[in-house]
Order: sequence, then structure tokens, then C-alpha cells
Amino acid sequence: MYLLLDIFGYLSVVLRGLILIAQSFALGGLAFQLLLWGPLQPKLSVYGLTIEERCRAFLRFSAFAWALLTVASLALNAAALVGTLRVPWSEAVSADFGRADIVIAACALGIAILANGPAHRLRSAALLAMSVLALAMQTRLTHAASRPDVRWPLLLSDAGHMAGAAVWIGGLPYFLIALSGCKDAGDWRLIARRYSLMSMAAVAAIVCGGLVMAANYIGSVAAIYGTAYGVMTLAKLGLLLMLLMLGAGNYFLVERLRRDPTTPILRLKRFAEVEIGIGLTVLLAAASLTSLPPGVDLPHDRLAWQEIVERATPQWPPRLISPDYDKLTVAQLQARITLADAGRANAQAAYVPGEGTILPRNAEDIAWSEYNHHWAGVFVVLIGLLALLEHFRWGRWARHWPLLFLVMAAFLFFRADEQAWPLGPAGFFESLRDPEVAQHRIFVLLIAVFGLFEWRVRLRGSKAGPAALVFPLTTALGGALLLTHSHAIANIKDQLLIEMSHTPLALCGVAAGWARWLELRLDGRVSRAAAWIWPVAFILVGLILLDYREA
Repeated sequence: MYLLLDIFGYLSVVLRGLILIAQSFALGGLAFQLLLWGPLQPKLSVYGLTIEERCRAFLRFSAFAWALLTVASLALNAAALVGTLRVPWSEAVSADFGRADIVIAACALGIAILANGPAHRLRSAALLAMSVLALAMQTRLTHAASRPDVRWPLLLSDAGHMAGAAVWIGGLPYFLIALSGCKDAGDWRLIARRYSLMSMAAVAAIVCGGLVMAANYIGSVAAIYGTAYGVMTLAKLGLLLMLLMLGAGNYFLVERLRRDPTTPILRLKRFAEVEIGIGLTVLLAAASLTSLPPGVDLPHDRLAWQEIVERATPQWPPRLISPDYDKLTVAQLQARITLADAGRANAQAAYVPGEGTILPRNAEDIAWSEYNHHWAGVFVVLIGLLALLEHFRWGRWARHWPLLFLVMAAFLFFRADEQAWPLGPAGFFESLRDPEVAQHRIFVLLIAVFGLFEWRVRLRGSKAGPAALVFPLTTALGGALLLTHSHAIANIKDQLLIEMSHTPLALCGVAAGWARWLELRLDGRVSRAAAWIWPVAFILVGLILLDYREA
């Protein structure tokens, strides 16, 4: 129970993100079936039984996952109530969120069962009713349900926002299944045109709902940059712009396909793959957003524009000389405690992972953290520059740049968490109870994995096969996880200033990962442009890290 409470905040955000993903895929599959596949099937040149079965299988899997994840969320939240307020389990489960989760899980399970058979009017009506009921219950778990004033506009906006995301992002896997299963250009044209219209309507619902919620939850320009809710909203907006750029590219390709049936659809499929990846990141960002208080509710302790400018102004040179470990707060506290407890059997620890105690920070602690970030920036800038040099005939030697990832991973493993093993008093497994330490360890593992895989890809060239996709996927995943990353710092302004540096890092990571994906999966101008975009994104990440400051 104590371990659960230690990591509750981070688990709840990740679990909420997975629920939104499963929900979008389930509702998106129903929308695809009711609005596209059902009406178009008689007009297609093939019956498409294989396509229909694949779509149903993915829909059933998504709906089952939605039900299971919702039950897991209910159990997690109930356990947190039982562990903190000491209320009975029956009372915790019967709370408002518990009743909503039970209805959502039941509807999701019903969708998974009913989606197993062929579509007809009664079955379609039942599926639609359960979808609407589940979506209505989902709005009871959002900020809209807790507002003290008029809530209906916000509830409707939330529902429209989630429905739009489901139709557009959740419908993309089914769109890809249909495109891959059909072989006739006329079928591609019909499917692409109908899905393009569905996506445009979905984008309108997302934008309209988002504007209403932003106006009510943020309330002012100052809250956009002065609160964590506003900063995360900007991150979501940045991801949405990436999606709109890809969507616009697909729209023009669909229009070209409508005029010329011989137009190849490979780019359409590859752009849709990237849309899925960025769309999943948007849903994770939305989950992170729901864990934050609305900016309008935080009129005090907001960041001023001058404070942001002062922190963001580059300072040279970067901090590349480390302070001594024994001058850090955790080392000094542990030394004093050890001296005071000399001769006792059980000496007290200065730092207990997950305890929630915030250690004071001195100038050496800040210098230690800045040193870590600045050296990480040096590594990333070098990686980006070497990746660019590799494009030139005389720069083939630079193809070994992935080895720098291994050096950086080792550096961060030893330096990122001074309170944990191998430097600090907390053991390796014990330290994982701290969500921040656990996240750092995950990032280090990701860095090492895609460094090894990408080096293998560079050595094997065109013979690398699927291993080449590990690098873009892990880069994009790292950017997505960074949006759920949190720090425990007592001063909320300090925390927000750090989040402001992590948000552009996440966006650059997502852009770099999916640009590399397009380079590998496409030919021609798009591939060549993507081959330059992702190293530049890496260089930007490095420069942001070199400018990182905590004071």
C-alpha cells in the first residue's frame, strides 16, 4: 500500500492516458464502421471480408482494453482513498468516480461483445447508445464535472473534444487496415475521400471544444504562460499543429487521388502512421492535463513574463565543472545523521524514496543538476551534428554517432539522481519507489536501447530491416513520456520553470522520432527532407539542455 501511494500520481496519469487511447480506438472503430465501411461496402469492388474481420478484431481488443484499464483505474483510485482516508472499500468504490468507472467499464465490455457479430440496425443502435453513455460518464471524470458554475457547455465541449479525437485519431488504424486490404484505385479513392471528410468534421469538433475549454479553464493570457495548465495546453497545441500539417498533406493527396486514380497511396499510408503516433502523444498530454488544476483557479503564484525571460536568456559558458558530491544537501545530511547515530544498530537515512519529504536545495545541488543537463546537451548536439555530417560523402566516418548514446546513458545513470545508488544512500531497487527516479531510469534505458539498435542499423545499412525502426519509435516514446514527467520541488514557480524547458524538449523529441520514421518508410523528397529535419531537432534539444538553469 505504501509503495502504491508513493507512485500514485505518476501511475494515475499514465493509466489515464492508456484509457484515453483505448477509448479513442474503440469509439473510432465504431465511427469507422457506421460512417465509412457500412455505407461504402456495397460500392467497393471487393467484398472486403478480411478487412472487416481485421477491423472487428482490433475494435474488440480496444474495447476489452478500455474495460480492463477502467477497472484498473477504479482500483487504483479506490486504493488511494482507502490508504489515505482509511475509508472502507465499499465506500471508496461507490464514490462518484467509482460509479462512473463502473458504467464506463460495463459499456466498453458491451461494445466488445456486440462488435463480434455482423452489423444490423438493432446492433448498431445498441453500440451507439453504449458509446454515448460511456462518453457521457467519461465527462464526469473531467474538470467540467467539478466546476461550481454552469457546467453543461463544458461537459458538451469535453464530450465533443473526446468524440472528435476518437473519430480522427482512433479511426486511423482502421483507415490503414482498409487501405492495405483494398487493391483497386477506385476503392482507395472512395475510402480516402470519406475518411477525409470525417477527419475534417472531427477536427472542427476538437478545435471548437478546445476553444471553449481553454476560455473557461485558462481565462487569461497571463495564465497561459504563468501556470502549468497553460504550458501543457501549449504543448497540446503544438502537437495538434503537427497533426494538422500531416492531415493537410493527406488532404491534398486525397484530392489528387480523386482527380487521378493512378496516384500512389504510399505517402498517404505513411503519413497516417505518423498521425497515429503523434495522436497517441496528444492523448498522453491530455491525460497529463487532467491531473493539473485549471489555470483560472490559480490566480496567485503565477510566473511573470519577466521571470520567464530572465530564466530563458542564454548564459555562457555552460556549467561543465561538477561540484563535489560531499557538498550536496543529501550527502551533508547523511553525514550529520551518521555521526549522530554512531554506535546505533539502525542508523536513520537522510533520504527515503517515495516518502514525499522535500530535501532543501543549496547552491551545490542546483549546480549539480545544471552540470548534468549541460553535459547531456553537449552529447545531444554532437549526435545531431554527426548525423548531419553523415549525409556527406566525406563524412561516412560519422556513422558511429550512436555510440555517444551509450556514453550519455552511462553518464546519466551515475549522475541523474544523486540521492540514489550508486552515489546516494538509497539502494537501486529501493530508489525506484520515487517516481522521478523511476522515470529517470526509464529514460536511461531507452537511451541505451536505441543507441545500440541504431549503431547496428548504421553498420548494416539497408540490410538492417525492422531494427531500423527502434530508433524513431524510442525517440518518439521518450518525447511522449517527457510530457508525463514531473518534479518534486517545493516552490511551484521553480517547478513550472523547469517544466517550460521540458515541454519543448518533448516536442522536439516527438518531431525527431517521427521525422526519422518518414525517412525510413518513404522515398523521394519527403524522405530527403525528413533526413535533415530530425538531426536539426536533436541539435535544438541539445541547445535547450545547454541553456537549462534552475536559478
